[in-house]
Amino acid sequence: MKKSHPLRRVVLAGAATVSGIVLLLTLKPSSDPAAASADGAPQQQQSVAPQGSGGVQAAGGAQVQTLTGDVVKTEYGNVQVRVTVAGGKITSAAAVQSPTGGRSTEISTNAVPKLNQAAVAAGTADIDAVSGATYTSGGYKKSLQSALDQAGAAAPGGGSADASGANGGSGSEGGSADASGSGAGAGAAQAQTLTGTAVTTDYGPVQVRITVTGGKITKAEAVQSPSGGRSSQISGDAVPKLNQAAVAAGTADIDAVSGATYTSGGYKESLQSALDQAGG
Repeated sequence: MKKSHPLRRVVLAGAATVSGIVLLLTLKPSSDPAAASADGAPQQQQSVAPQGSGGVQAAGGAQVQTLTGDVVKTEYGNVQVRVTVAGGKITSAAAVQSPTGGRSTEISTNAVPKLNQAAVAAGTADIDAVSGATYTSGGYKKSLQSALDQAGAAAPGGGSADASGANGGSGSEGGSADASGSGAGAGAAQAQTLTGTAVTTDYGPVQVRITVTGGKITKAEAVQSPSGGRSSQISGDAVPKLNQAAVAAGTADIDAVSGATYTSGGYKESLQSALDQAGG
């Protein structure tokens, strides 16, 4: 009995070892597919979960235009203007050509930045000339207008107003909406610069030039007035007052300036002849 006891323990240990091996062999094959399927499910869900996000492209960029006007020849050199128009408005203006050489360079350096600023502020070519740069200013305005003509908008806002008018219910109603809705755009398109006849007075000729926008005088100036000696002094005092009165009244029915009866009379007559050209 004492000799058989260790043998029994060996047999039992061997049996336990074999049972453990068998158990491991039976469990491993069944656990691998389960593990594979368990790992596969989350991976499949993650591949489906992300959603694509689409971006909206801004349409405003497509409406930006850079337009270069015609080269306008002046007595002192060429003037050419380039503008950027965005959303129907002038956002920048620059003179790519302007008179240069000697005094012309100095004049252009002073005048062009002012003209650029005026073009952006006004949004049209109806801007004031810079004092001392008459020819450069005139060429600038012509080139600017030719650039704006390329955009099909002499003034900002005209296009959108036209579109809203076209959506009117009936033909006549749509036309009415188009005319009234264009507002500033239509007014700028109707701006006229009119020069009256030269009226001879006892002290010299008087001639008036006006700008009429939307049926109203927006600017008046005397391109000729009596000069020389006392006449220059009288004209220097009277003409600015007459210009101001013409814009304020909107007609030629303005009061004469005291001490400048002849100049005032000639001014009113020339002003009326300019208004007659506008049909007013």
